Amino acid sequence: MPRRTTIVRGVTPILVALLGAATLTACSSGTDKAADDNTITVYSGRNEQLVGPLLDAFTKATGMTVEAHYGNSAELAAQLIEEGDRTPADVFFSQDAGALGAVANDDLLGVLPAEAIADVPADYRADDGLWSGVTARARVIAYDSEKYDAGEVPDSVFDVTDPRFRGQVAIAPTNASFQSFVTGMRKSEGDDAARRWLDDLKANDPKIYENNVLILEAVDKGQVGLGLINHYYWYERADEVGAENLRARLSFTAPGDPGSLVNVAGVGITSSSVDDPDARAFVEYLLGKTAQADLVDRTKEYPVIPGVEVPAGLPPLTSLKGPDVELADLEDLPGTLTMLRETGLL
Repeated sequence: MPRRTTIVRGVTPILVALLGAATLTACSSGTDKAADDNTITVYSGRNEQLVGPLLDAFTKATGMTVEAHYGNSAELAAQLIEEGDRTPADVFFSQDAGALGAVANDDLLGVLPAEAIADVPADYRADDGLWSGVTARARVIAYDSEKYDAGEVPDSVFDVTDPRFRGQVAIAPTNASFQSFVTGMRKSEGDDAARRWLDDLKANDPKIYENNVLILEAVDKGQVGLGLINHYYWYERADEVGAENLRARLSFTAPGDPGSLVNVAGVGITSSSVDDPDARAFVEYLLGKTAQADLVDRTKEYPVIPGVEVPAGLPPLTSLKGPDVELADLEDLPGTLTMLRETGLL
C-alpha cells in the first residue's frame, strides 16, 4: 500500500481554530479503510526518525504491515475530525495528550483494551479508556550556566516575566508542547491569569524559535539566558556530546507550578477500528516492555509502565508534581491558539 500526502481544502471552522488559520497538510483524504488483512494505518504526530524503527520492529515481531502517515499532532487531530468515520486511520499516535482529547471529544476514538492499559497510572491515561499515554515528559527551564547560577533561575514560570530577564527568555509558541503548557496554565490558573502571563511575557521581549531543539541550542550558545522546553531535549543532547560539554543546564520549577506540567505522547484507536485485532495488538505492543524500553532509550522520556529503566540522571517521575490539571483537560487547543494570537505571540 503506497504512502501518500494530500492537501485538504475547504477546512471547517474547527480546523481553522485548531490550526490557527494555517494551511492544513494532511496525510490522506477520507476514504474507506483498506480491506487488507494484517495491515493497519497509523496517523503519527511523532516523527518518522523516531517512529519508523519502532514500526519496523512491530512488523518483524508480528508480521503485520503498518501504513504510517506523519504530521503535526494538532494537524492530524484536525484531519481526523474532518474525516470523521470516513478516516482510513486505525490508530492515532499523538505527541500530545491535548490532540488526543480533541479527537476523543468528537467521539472518534474507541475504548482501548483494558489489559493493555492496566499498568499505566491513572494520571497518564483517559478515565474512560479512550486513550493512553505511551511516554511522559516534563516541562523545564533550560538556562545558561555561564550567565546564571542555579539559584538565580526562577522556580516559577510566572517569574520569567521579571524585567531582569527581558530579552532573555526563549519560547516556541507554534510548538505543540508549548501550546499544551499554556492550556495547562489556563486550566490550573484560569484564563485571566494565563492571558496576563502571556501579555507580560510578550512585553518582556521573548525570543521566538520554531522548536525546542533550537531553543536548547540558543541557550547552550549563550544567545539567550532561559528557554522553556521539555526535559528530554537536554538529555538527548547530553547523551550525544556529554553533559560536561553543555553550558545549558536544566531547572525544574516548584511543585504545582504550571512550568512543571508532565504531559504524554499517547495513543488511541479510531472508533471504526476499535474491534480490529491488529490495531489492538499495536497498542499492546506500544505499552509492552520491549517497545517502552526502546522508546525510552532513544527519546530519554519516561516510560509509563513499571519495570522499565528510566534514563540515568532523570528524577523519578513520581517526584514530579505538576499543576492540578488532568491531561484530558488539555484538549482545548482552539482556545489556546486564539489566546496566543490575541496576545501577539502567534
